Amino acid sequence: MAEAKTQQTDASVEEFIAAVEPESKREDAKVLDALFRKVTGEVPRMWGPTIIGYGSYHYKYESGREGDSTRSGFSPRKAKHSLYLMGRYCDEATGKKVDALLEKMGKHKTGASCVYVNKLADIDLTVLEEIVGICWDAMNRKYPPA
Repeated sequence: MAEAKTQQTDASVEEFIAAVEPESKREDAKVLDALFRKVTGEVPRMWGPTIIGYGSYHYKYESGREGDSTRSGFSPRKAKHSLYLMGRYCDEATGKKVDALLEKMGKHKTGASCVYVNKLADIDLTVLEEIVGICWDAMNRKYPPA
């Protein structure tokens, strides 16, 4: 069975953030890193070349495919920040709660497991912090930490 494409690496989160361009995205990445550290209590690790992840969990699908992934995180991309909030999909109640908060958060788009934000000035960081916390708690319920 093929390995997951995105795996945890030993690359430096600090060096990665320091190299983010343009500067406005780099400054946003520093704010996001502080927010995710505060909410999760985790020291981030790089997942693949561009994802800053907080915590990890092991998954196994009914098909037998299994692997490890980050519990939460973000990637400061040039066009938009990708926020990985997998807890949104742990259960229906959490999904509805997060979706209601996303309506209050500000300008964003959603994808399969991501929320996309152009710049942090477009959103309410207090609402984002609440969303990250709700998603973190949902992931910890579904995939209890080892």
